[in-house]
Amino acid sequence: MKQITLLLTLSIALFSFTFLPTNLKITVLDDVGSYVEGAEVTLYGTEDDYRNEENPVSETLNTNEKGQVTFKKLEAKVYYIYVEKGDLNNDGGAAQTNALIEGKLNKVNIIIE
Repeated sequence: MKQITLLLTLSIALFSFTFLPTNLKITVLDDVGSYVEGAEVTLYGTEDDYRNEENPVSETLNTNEKGQVTFKKLEAKVYYIYVEKGDLNNDGGAAQTNALIEGKLNKVNIIIE
């Protein structure tokens, strides 16, 4: 009975680790730390694509009332983020993520000025 329980526990742990999606939640803030609703967030897979503003990973998303967007089912790698709302953007600020952790909800804050 103990062997069956151990096998079942290991199977569940392996299934959870293997099949959970890799997501990225981005929170957009202004220079005083307030959430920015309605900002356009574009995610790029390479620095060249980011610099040339071409080949985004998915469609551009708009932030909700908490300044958040979530990109889903991503590869576990580094991404480049461009955020814009009116005259505000993150040019000259943080634009690169760390390598995402596979099977996790990764989180990043971006400040636009």
